[in-house]
Amino acid sequence: MDILKSKSVLGRGLNSLLPSMPESSAAMPYGAPKPSDNGDNGTISAIEIAKISPNPYQPRLDFHPQALEELKRSIQEKGIIQPVTVRRLVNGRFELVSGERRMRASQELGLHTIPAYIISVVSDAEMLELGLIENLQRDDLNPIEVAVSFKRLIDECAIKAEDVAVKVGKDRTTVVNFLRLLRLPEKIQQSVRDNKLSMGHARALLGVSDEKAQMRLHKKILEEGWSVRKVELAVKGPGAKGTSHKTASSSPAPRGSSEFQPIESRLRQQLGTKVTIRKNTNGGGEIVIEYYNSDDLDRVIEYLER
Repeated sequence: MDILKSKSVLGRGLNSLLPSMPESSAAMPYGAPKPSDNGDNGTISAIEIAKISPNPYQPRLDFHPQALEELKRSIQEKGIIQPVTVRRLVNGRFELVSGERRMRASQELGLHTIPAYIISVVSDAEMLELGLIENLQRDDLNPIEVAVSFKRLIDECAIKAEDVAVKVGKDRTTVVNFLRLLRLPEKIQQSVRDNKLSMGHARALLGVSDEKAQMRLHKKILEEGWSVRKVELAVKGPGAKGTSHKTASSSPAPRGSSEFQPIESRLRQQLGTKVTIRKNTNGGGEIVIEYYNSDDLDRVIEYLER
């Protein structure tokens, strides 16, 4: 049953794309390197913040004030542990590749220099790709931010979905499922951004083809606190594909042996769907996992593949 305890990991980090960063940078207190604009590519220098331009291809849109305040307190107490990443421009200036929040926090604290890892970035397209992939390594991105980043990699960097999956260390189905979230109405997407809806809710709503019906269900979820399971049943119900938002009742399935009920309950909780274990006379048996539509099947398969 260890498969049910898997932990989702998005991506392999910038280390798979950038030159190796010196080991000493992993726990370097702020101000350790001497201020210098002459560092070579692949080195860390303390660069004047005023000489660093923001990343014009910054893929992240949502910067939560509370998280920024927590980062500022951390910097005040411990310093900047992880350098930002920059590329060199002309006239002694630099452009930020990654580390937007650290830059913002440092500026608000009134710091004049920041430790920066200098890399060589040849093109603007590579700049965007690095920024997007670096952001995708973060564990606090909401699903819409992930989806937008995947779409920008495909549209602006001319990368196929299969190649995006390889770059971020995920399977193609996962990438496609995130991209499908962008088909939802903007108001529903915003609810996902604001953590009012989970990705499970959003994916269930994709099973409704009519936008008005989607918005009715969206309202029900927010006002009545519907679970993902309840939304899935509503979508499965008669007429739910375009008009209805009534909760459907699930049809009964043959019960397995009572000795397996604790295991069935655990699997049901993990997979988010009904699971039945049936035992035959030979000592073997079968595990029956129900799904409600093609999207739900994709979700179950994706979970098992992890």
